[in-house]
Amino acid sequence: MIIGICGKSGSGKSTLANQIIKLTNNKAVHLDIDKVGHSILLLPKVKEELINSFGESIIKENRVDRKKLGEIVFNSRNEMDKLSDITWKYMQIEIDNFLSHHKDKIIILDWLLLPISKYFDMCDIKILLDIQYDIRKQRAMKRDNITEKTFNLREKASISFDESTFDYVLKTNDPKEIKRLIKLL
Repeated sequence: MIIGICGKSGSGKSTLANQIIKLTNNKAVHLDIDKVGHSILLLPKVKEELINSFGESIIKENRVDRKKLGEIVFNSRNEMDKLSDITWKYMQIEIDNFLSHHKDKIIILDWLLLPISKYFDMCDIKILLDIQYDIRKQRAMKRDNITEKTFNLREKASISFDESTFDYVLKTNDPKEIKRLIKLL
């Protein structure tokens, strides 16, 4: 079984995934696809392609500076598309390997962009976390040590969700609501 969890930055996707793992007695595994994207930036070939597309200014201490890259791509759909064109093929390899390796478990895929990927249709259960902007902003600013301006850039670059494509839409991260949901799975 594959469970897809979507929501904007700070909505609690990873927290929900961890609650599901705990409530299923560790019969589930979680893949945070954002973290896959972050790890891909460490590959020398990806780093080289990114420098060719975005310039040396995205490098800090011989690594891709995610904050600097974010400033570029969150301000322009065209730049975001360039980043996706470079990284997506490598990300798919990692995601496919994870799915293959854990096919005997409940797999939780957590990603903002899941609905615009091939993996969304693979999900047996699709959950959207539709959490209020102010709550998400405070969480993301604290978690990522970012400014409100940076959060708003992320928000602006974010996709919109069609609630009708999800099996469950949660407006809260209330543990009682989560437990109720887990029992339905």
